[in-house]
Amino acid sequence: MTLRKTLFIASLTLLPLTVQAADEADTVNFVVPPWPGVTVKTEIVAKLIDDLGYRANRIDMSSTVGYSTLQSGDTDVFLGGWLPAQQKIYDAAIQSDAIVDLGNNVEGARMGFAVPGYVHDAGITSAAQLNDPENRKRFDGEFYSIESGSTVSESINDAVNADVYGLGDWNIRESSTAGMLAEVDAAARDERWIVFYGWTPHWMAPKYDMAILDDPESVYGKENGKSDIRTIVRRDFSEANPNLTKLLDQVVFSAEEQSRFIDEFSQQEKNLEDVAEAWIEDHPDQIRAFLEGVTRRDGQPAQDAIQ
Repeated sequence: MTLRKTLFIASLTLLPLTVQAADEADTVNFVVPPWPGVTVKTEIVAKLIDDLGYRANRIDMSSTVGYSTLQSGDTDVFLGGWLPAQQKIYDAAIQSDAIVDLGNNVEGARMGFAVPGYVHDAGITSAAQLNDPENRKRFDGEFYSIESGSTVSESINDAVNADVYGLGDWNIRESSTAGMLAEVDAAARDERWIVFYGWTPHWMAPKYDMAILDDPESVYGKENGKSDIRTIVRRDFSEANPNLTKLLDQVVFSAEEQSRFIDEFSQQEKNLEDVAEAWIEDHPDQIRAFLEGVTRRDGQPAQDAIQ
């Protein structure tokens, strides 16, 4: 055992024992869409749950299907409830009274009009500046976005139709996320000006020194595209499993942390388990906060399970 891990285990011995586990479930079924941030975040939480005497089951599916399975009872937990991007489907699920929102699990998430750092440093700080004649020329009157039909695609196309920020005659170039970021990468290598749909947490944030522009017309939501990434739990599961629910309610990452482990997993192509285990070992204080008042499934102190 490494010295770091020994110190990590020792640091957990101060965890208070305030809740005795009285959970019905022995298995937790996680919704895992093909998004690296949710994939790694779920792996971190799943490892903790496994060590507490439960079994974590990761089920690959889209977020749309995930909301449906949470309502039908086929899954239990989703750590990627991104709002307002998923607002319509989220609202429908909430109205069904089948799910519980445990709150935000990422602090500092945003989305909106984005530029590389060198463009921001040149003075572009607001989407209201995009259509200034000189700026428009340098951007070539083009905005890069993700897939047609996505919620954010609707947002930018609605803005174009309403000529918000003078975008009415801009060329909106929509493609896959990979396709969009290939264009950003090519522009960044030459330090050409480019404006695109960006969000954080994501590996694009550190790679391109990305800045999300002020959005006074709220094209991408209120407060300049401020986003919440919610922990969504099936209501019946939450009521039957207070110990697990307490753990899930206390899991919070920063956008910067999530962007870093997204980069490690999806760009550096490190093994998923290795990325999750390294994060757990390197963040003992946060693990203690996640586990405060939580026990193993058998009611024993949570810290005894974390090896």
